[in-house]
Amino acid sequence: MNQLNLAVAASFSEIADLLEIMGDNPFKVRAYRRAAEAIAGLDEPASEILARDPGSIPGVGDALRAKVEEMESTGRIEYLEKLRLEVPAAILALIEVPGIGPKTAWKLYESLGVEDEASLLAAARAGKIRDLPGFGEKTEDKIIRAIENMKSTEARRPLYKVLPIAHDFEAMLGAVEGVERVGIGGSLRRRRDTVGDIDLIASTRAGDLVMEAFSASDMLREITAMGPFKAEAIAVSGIRCEIRVVAPESYWTGFHHITGSRAHHVKLRRIAGRHGLKISEYGVRRDDTGEMIPVGSEEELYAILGMDYIPPELREDWGEIEAALEGRLPDLIDEGAIRGDLHIHTNWSDGVASIEEMARAARDIGHEYIAITDHSRSLGIARGLSEDRLAEHIEAVRRVDAKIDGIRILSGAEVDILKEGRLDYSDELLSKLDVVIASVHSGFQQDRDTMTRRIIEAMRNPNVDILAHPTGRLLGRRPGYEVDIEAVIREAAATGTALEINSYPDRLDLRDEHARMARDRGVMISINTDSHSPEELENIRYGVWVGRRAWLERQDVLNAMTCEELLVWLGSHKRHMFPV
Repeated sequence: MNQLNLAVAASFSEIADLLEIMGDNPFKVRAYRRAAEAIAGLDEPASEILARDPGSIPGVGDALRAKVEEMESTGRIEYLEKLRLEVPAAILALIEVPGIGPKTAWKLYESLGVEDEASLLAAARAGKIRDLPGFGEKTEDKIIRAIENMKSTEARRPLYKVLPIAHDFEAMLGAVEGVERVGIGGSLRRRRDTVGDIDLIASTRAGDLVMEAFSASDMLREITAMGPFKAEAIAVSGIRCEIRVVAPESYWTGFHHITGSRAHHVKLRRIAGRHGLKISEYGVRRDDTGEMIPVGSEEELYAILGMDYIPPELREDWGEIEAALEGRLPDLIDEGAIRGDLHIHTNWSDGVASIEEMARAARDIGHEYIAITDHSRSLGIARGLSEDRLAEHIEAVRRVDAKIDGIRILSGAEVDILKEGRLDYSDELLSKLDVVIASVHSGFQQDRDTMTRRIIEAMRNPNVDILAHPTGRLLGRRPGYEVDIEAVIREAAATGTALEINSYPDRLDLRDEHARMARDRGVMISINTDSHSPEELENIRYGVWVGRRAWLERQDVLNAMTCEELLVWLGSHKRHMFPV
């Protein structure tokens, strides 16, 4: 693809974005978008085509043709530079909040000086928004709820439900003749716990074949927009899907662009500006000459800006850019670092497989150890074990451990935290277990203070090793009980209790920001599957993704320890609070 075309397309696309934010004529916005798409797909320089036939490029009239010529002669478009000065980066960040359109964003920015989601939430909680003309207390409350629920709105679906659909689209597009690469971007690639839509990008010089295949797919319910290089549709499942087609030389910047997040890109563009560069979906361009800099990978893209590569899971503007510039990004946990699973159920309670079957399945996927943690007696619906049955269960685990080579099997229990904070088994019986997990399964309607005291009381028990699924949420079904999670994290640090990232795809609890908060306070995190069948052991990847978004490293994760290290930790992690 011609370098001038890439530069013009990137500039026209940015002009359209800025005009839309400024509330300009929507026909003008669409004109720039159509022109960007048309020019991006040309192999011959747009200026030469227009010189031969001024009306030969769809959507490019006299005004836009002049801007193409300006880019060719000066390497810049003065109109774009003017627009950049008129739209602060803060506005781009604010419009990411559901319900905040450009007009509202401008008012908040100009009246209160808020610059991003965090400062907007702080202003709302401080009661500063309600006093602005045209807002009021109800609007303020809506803004608070919108920000707090950005990850769990009805329009968003749990990650695990969307991932296979996206992979089907990826495979379909990858089979089209002439397609070199296909990527899945957006919040799916960043591994957010919920996903609003599917973003795909394909690199090829046969964009018409890609669009033909996409539009003919039986995976679509409805096509809502179709152009030569971009299409939008509703999948049969009901989720929105968008496909972009780019030339092979624009693939990596395009892939980076659709991955997001918006806040990450806003800050990255500021860094690029300091280097005299402009980043867009079409490439990296020098502002002074208009020259396009070749980008052969995302690693190269970040290197051009003088920073370490930032993994997709970290691209949320949570400090990752500053860390990358200073060479202090974490060495993120990965699935290969997980050595065991400390939350597993069998047919002794509500699982479907025996202790031996679960152990063999865990060994087959490479685990060095597991803990069998069937439910305690109060959870009758899960066939929880009485104290006598738990004693038998401990012996059964010991027998299987002696029988099977290649994996260590620890005896454990998932013990209910009763309403007043007591545990479901006596301390004498709990002391006989290798691993004790405490969790809440009832009384979800307790108020915040009562629930917090209840959980903290359980963590102060010297036998409790791990607090499981600490907020009780179920994605798309239940937001979780009211609890002061910061107080729980402080208590975990004080008592030496590990907190769980529950990898069950409907839970992913702790969520990313809470897990990072815990890590920052020195709390150990245990990434477990809560498996009830051998197949569910593979769900560990979902918890690892949460851990990566939480900036976790190997040393932060309890079950990344060797078995010997784990046993030492289990025997010593509460001694500073509860000396023998």
